[in-house]
Amino acid sequence: MNTSTDDCSPGRAGYRRSAGSPRGEARRRDLLDRVTDDLAVNGLVDFSLRRAARAAGTTHKVLLYHFEGVDDLLKQAVLKLRDRRTVNAMAAATAGPAGRTLADRVRAMWPMLSGDDPGLRLLDQAIGLAMYDSGRYGWLGREASKLYLPSLVSLCPADWSDQRKFEVAEMVLGVLRGFLVEWRTSRDAAGIAAGFEALIRALEREEAAGE
Repeated sequence: MNTSTDDCSPGRAGYRRSAGSPRGEARRRDLLDRVTDDLAVNGLVDFSLRRAARAAGTTHKVLLYHFEGVDDLLKQAVLKLRDRRTVNAMAAATAGPAGRTLADRVRAMWPMLSGDDPGLRLLDQAIGLAMYDSGRYGWLGREASKLYLPSLVSLCPADWSDQRKFEVAEMVLGVLRGFLVEWRTSRDAAGIAAGFEALIRALEREEAAGE
């Protein structure tokens, strides 16, 4: 897994950045949408500024006018896909009766995280890239935690202490992330389903224990 700047890395190109005008921002969003869609379908392998330019129907110079370089473009596209995943997962978790348990909410959001939509596969590939080159791509893991953890905390019972919410949210995040890696690498549906049910039982016991 690698990304290439095609000799157009930030600091070398020297192109003028977009000034942030309404027209410029609209153009930037359109370019990012196109690159994001390409990334979701074709994945991280061989991602480059030139590939992004082809997907966006423009040139690498135009992309460098609106973005700081290939790493910035990759980051913005990954964050956009993560936002979509988070919105869908939280919509599933918060739908229905207000009194649903934390276990019920986690069960409802799991299909939104583990589906075979290309964008979801790309986000799970990003975990491998973060481990492959933590110096350059470690943010892929760190930014994911910053995004998902507050959402999981918000699903915890309101009467729990902040510390307890944090602890349980960290457990859920770590376990679900492990299941996602396992699913992408082994496709062991039965084993993951068994582990997921154990997580649900743990959450049920946690909530039944009260403060």
